[in-house]
Amino acid sequence: MQQRRLGSSGLSVSRLGLGTMTWGADTDEHEAREQLTAFVAAGGTLVDTAAGYTDGGSESLLGSLIGTVVPRDDLVVATKAGISRRSGARVVDTSRRHLLATLDASLARLGVDHVDLWQVHTWSATAPMEETLAALDHAVATGRAAYVGISNYAGWQTARAATWQQAVPGRSPLVSTQVEYSLLNRTVEHEVLPAADALGLGVLPWSPLGRGVLTGKYRAGTPSDSRGASPVFSGFVGAYLDEDSARVVEAVARAADGLGWTPLEVALVWVRDRHGVTAPILGSRTAAQLTAALGTEDKTLPREIATALDDVSEGSR
Repeated sequence: MQQRRLGSSGLSVSRLGLGTMTWGADTDEHEAREQLTAFVAAGGTLVDTAAGYTDGGSESLLGSLIGTVVPRDDLVVATKAGISRRSGARVVDTSRRHLLATLDASLARLGVDHVDLWQVHTWSATAPMEETLAALDHAVATGRAAYVGISNYAGWQTARAATWQQAVPGRSPLVSTQVEYSLLNRTVEHEVLPAADALGLGVLPWSPLGRGVLTGKYRAGTPSDSRGASPVFSGFVGAYLDEDSARVVEAVARAADGLGWTPLEVALVWVRDRHGVTAPILGSRTAAQLTAALGTEDKTLPREIATALDDVSEGSR
């Protein structure tokens, strides 16, 4: 798998990342082991998790595989902090106290002394931006994180945070931003991608397959074994089961038929090769789904097809 530099930093990562949001819940230890083994065998290095995924279960499962299934040095380990669940409710806390305590807990679950990329999971106005970013500086200064980034920031938030970090020597520059980006959601193209490009941040798209809808699996209904049928994820997927999305999905399916590809391959290659994108994060539930995505390494969309998909999906979300 090709390696790409993450933004303007010196960190190289595989151009596809392995997401672990469902690890410890829908994805059990056996499936996680198979996914990680297949990913690394294909040349993948970037593995992304978060303290808030399955209440830390994702990090714990990944940690149990690091050093046993794959050597620590073969991975670029990325995690996030700032979103958690307390008494079943989603809580956002980006205070310095919470972020650093969360990082220490993440390191313990992962069984490592540092992470390669530590990201603030979301923007929050409840803590001063300067305080949040100071936690990132402290994490790097104390050796708990090698690089830092942000996630789910709007364009102005991205520009403000990155500029703040660049303003004074000694602060840790932001090297990445993780945002939702696919043919069904192109809103980041308006402000986030230009800000990231101007300020040297690599873009890590999550849900590059439109929450699974771009694979075409929902064209004839909702499969009983899909996320769309899950009580936890039905609303998440259902947001893209509308007429506008259906038109984009049909265009992807037609392109796939013409190329002899699968819709998954068309949708993934489209976002992987967009300007500014470093590595889409693949959130596969099973090893079989991941293997299908890993088969895109030698594929490139013809210019005319990429342009046609741009046109049909223009204005998405």
